[in-house]
Amino acid sequence: MQRLYDFLRRHPTWVDTFWALVLLGLSSLWIAADARHAHTRVAALPLALALSAVIALRRRMPEKMLLLAVLVGALQLVLDVQVNPGDFAMLVIIYTVAANGARWASRLALVGGLCASTISTLRWPNESEGHWADAVATVFLAVPFLLAWVIGDSLRTRRAYYAELEERAARLQREREAQSKAAVAAERARIARELHDVVAHNVSVMVVQADGAAYVLDASPEQAKQALETISTTGRQALTEMRRLLGVLRAGDDGGGEYVPQPGVDQLTDLIEQVRGAGLPVAFELEGESRPLASGVELTAYRIVQEALTNTRKHGGPEARATVRLTFGDSDLSLLIEDDGRGAQQELYEGGGEDGQGQGLIGMRERVGMVSGTLDAGPRPGGGFRINAVLPVKASR
Repeated sequence: MQRLYDFLRRHPTWVDTFWALVLLGLSSLWIAADARHAHTRVAALPLALALSAVIALRRRMPEKMLLLAVLVGALQLVLDVQVNPGDFAMLVIIYTVAANGARWASRLALVGGLCASTISTLRWPNESEGHWADAVATVFLAVPFLLAWVIGDSLRTRRAYYAELEERAARLQREREAQSKAAVAAERARIARELHDVVAHNVSVMVVQADGAAYVLDASPEQAKQALETISTTGRQALTEMRRLLGVLRAGDDGGGEYVPQPGVDQLTDLIEQVRGAGLPVAFELEGESRPLASGVELTAYRIVQEALTNTRKHGGPEARATVRLTFGDSDLSLLIEDDGRGAQQELYEGGGEDGQGQGLIGMRERVGMVSGTLDAGPRPGGGFRINAVLPVKASR
């Protein structure tokens, strides 16, 4: 039965043709049995054929079949062919154009259906029952035409509603895909900034240590050995972080990668000790009650301090000193990083450094903006540079 049902759905014209033949057979029986109107049999047969064609082709050409049905109705009036089983085709075509046809055809079908009963009653009145019987018959004959149009128009409205829902669902799906792509692009940009921070900090430490080792290699082999150990440790740390970040970038291809915790405020002590070991004196001050913060805030604070100290080493000069102050407030975390170097120009922080590749303040502002914080950076009075960031925080992770 399912195969038969699928076949019939794929070939609707065949189904309509079958019912057209059934209707033609009923019309032929009526014509042959109606002895009272024998004079109209010659005209009734071609009209019955035309109405059967309306049924057979109603889905392929609904508007044209409606006009054909209107023409047949007019010929019935002129040729005195009374209402017969073939006129059922008019109900079917009214339903069809209301459901699938053009708007003008739907309106014409409604008007024609409502007028058909009145015209039929006037053309063939019931002389034996009187005018009241004709009026009641007119109303009752109009009801099937009206119902056929209402059902068809309701189907059209429901189909349009479902189409709108499908279009809306498809649009929402496209928007979700676009948002996902934007999120992936933003995440990759964030990872690129992470790579910059890792490389800029660790490589600068390695360069400073290598220069120091070369300087004291002959005079103090022990200091040179310590510098080489620092270079080795720093290089391993840089490789570990780069593997993690590149693993995230390749996660979509490889489906795996080793992940390590993101650095945060607790790791600032190690960072500052590492910077001190590289030759930059740094004073570290902590105010307020230290507490766990959101991971994004902790990572932002760590990277700001890391970037600021890296730029101080690169541009502050050989005698530069730095101060890092963290202040835990009730609703924010304040960062103040200052140096008394030779007054690095702001463009060095904003991407105009010696290597021409720096992110500097641009990256800091992006990071601070991601956590809805504020950043104030510029030269200090009397020389040096100052970076002041305020990051909103919550009570706990």
